[in-house]
Amino acid sequence: MSTKTIAILATLDTKAEEAAWVKDRIEALGGKALLIDLGVVGQPGIAPDVSREEVAEAGGKPLAQLLASPTRQEASPVMIAGATKLLLAKVEAGDVHGVLGMGGTQGTSNGCAILQALPYGLPKVMVSTVASGDTSSFVGIKDIAMFPAVGDLLGLNPFTRRILANAAGAVWGMAQVESVPVAPKGDKPLIGMTNLGVLTEGAMHAVERFRERGYEVIVFHAVGAGGLAMEQMMKEGIIGAVFDYALGEISDELFHGLRAANSERLTVAASLGLPQVLCPGGAEHIGLLVEPNQVPEAWKDHQVVFHNPIILAPRLSTEQWCQVAREIGKRLQGVTGKTVMMLPHKGTSRYGIDGGPLCDHASDEVFFAALREALPGSVEVIDRNLAAEDPDFVDEAVDRLIGLVEG
Repeated sequence: MSTKTIAILATLDTKAEEAAWVKDRIEALGGKALLIDLGVVGQPGIAPDVSREEVAEAGGKPLAQLLASPTRQEASPVMIAGATKLLLAKVEAGDVHGVLGMGGTQGTSNGCAILQALPYGLPKVMVSTVASGDTSSFVGIKDIAMFPAVGDLLGLNPFTRRILANAAGAVWGMAQVESVPVAPKGDKPLIGMTNLGVLTEGAMHAVERFRERGYEVIVFHAVGAGGLAMEQMMKEGIIGAVFDYALGEISDELFHGLRAANSERLTVAASLGLPQVLCPGGAEHIGLLVEPNQVPEAWKDHQVVFHNPIILAPRLSTEQWCQVAREIGKRLQGVTGKTVMMLPHKGTSRYGIDGGPLCDHASDEVFFAALREALPGSVEVIDRNLAAEDPDFVDEAVDRLIGLVEG
């Protein structure tokens, strides 16, 4: 195994003993450790490789200035920015091959903010006292492995030694992985594709068709984080073409569903000039987290189906559906070309086809008309008397995207 360097993020005034143990474990495995001090107020209990003074300076404010009237509110953004800047430079130079952070609530928040800024594929581990609950705000859309500390990180004992040794072994082991680049192989761009459970058969068919043509595909579950991760990978140059098959994240953002993304969703490919084929798949309904098998009062006059006992999928009214159309059109105003919108008139998801629990073709037609009106003229619109999962519909979507890439 080759020697790799693991950066350790810790506040060395309160976590020096733990950081020293992790450093020893990494070195015992044959690696190198780079201690980065994120502390501000207390004195470090072990000598860092990157001092808090260096981190603060890189973050745009001298440590002495932070110490004049120290508050977490002022210090955290500076230390996060500084550590991020320094780490990104070291990763880019090939000097750091993995990062391990540790902490309680504050340490987890600061450490994970730094980890979220690092490239996909770089090993990232956070040992945290708050990793047993909802970690979505800490992980975000990045590939961060959360290790529950179980006990508090306040000094070493037989239990915390083992937990920290496991985490050190995990990040060091990840760093040994060779020849598995995130970037696409060859000269064909990596394709990003969104999907929902009500479109999975079509998505599987699309992946197979892309593979037959020599393209690899990353499929994202379009439940908020999925769409955002896809667009982040566009920004990082990982994804070079897009089949945005499932646009339910837009509907959920407008009507407070659990699949909501954010206001940037659906704007990134256009801003980067990437070729894209879109379909309003799964956007006729939203997803709501509910009490088992209970329909909220506000949705009792809508067509509904339970995706499972605690997730309700109510169909939008025609007016709500048209609001989605206008929002999609608004977000695509920056498109200058290489964009196709495909409209499946026999159903935008499995729920909306003939016999489906949310079927309403009359409402669909009003939506399609509203979408046509809202889209800029630079978007080519294709109408097909097919459902979104029909193989012929998917085949054409795949062919058109490849045509935009290779044309």
